[in-house]
Amino acid sequence: MVQQSSSSSPSKPKYTYDVFLSFRGEDTRFGFTGNLYSALSQRGIFTFIDDNGLRRGEEIAPSLRKAIQESRNSIVVFSKNYATSTFCLNELVEILECHANHHMWVLPVFYDIDPSHVRHQKGTYEEAFAMHECGRFKHDIEKLQKWRMALRQAVNLSESLQEFVKPPIGFCFGSSSIQPISLALFKILDTAPRLIFQEA
Repeated sequence: MVQQSSSSSPSKPKYTYDVFLSFRGEDTRFGFTGNLYSALSQRGIFTFIDDNGLRRGEEIAPSLRKAIQESRNSIVVFSKNYATSTFCLNELVEILECHANHHMWVLPVFYDIDPSHVRHQKGTYEEAFAMHECGRFKHDIEKLQKWRMALRQAVNLSESLQEFVKPPIGFCFGSSSIQPISLALFKILDTAPRLIFQEA
């Protein structure tokens, strides 16, 4: 499905993927996210999923950052343990930076997690940030604030999306929802206008 722009403008990224999938591997890789990847691929949506161990450590590998930057869209699968991974949080910041540069469309999906817990860092998200704040990031207030803001912005994007898709597809899915999600994603990835970046 990816189509390269014929423009030679340096501000236009060259897209390699239709979709970049961001997810917490131990939560959803061999269930929800794996099935979603298969469903998107079957519909001809060229999707990047990390199967090569690029998610090691805490910082984003250059090859993974390149994959994000060369993706037209991103689907972020929030799950209960997403915020325990500083890698996932850094990846989310990178995705939203690409969105802010007006060349990436972002769809947040909440898998068995209340979006308000993501927005306000409650439940397992509160526990994750308590761990980060007591650990090696206790003096890195700027990074902690950046992660919190990214989570709030992601929920804002999911709410903005609802006017384009009925019924809403950004909220609280279980494992039986793959087919309707993939059908709706195919529609919006093909037709939905870009969403304007919203501050929390």
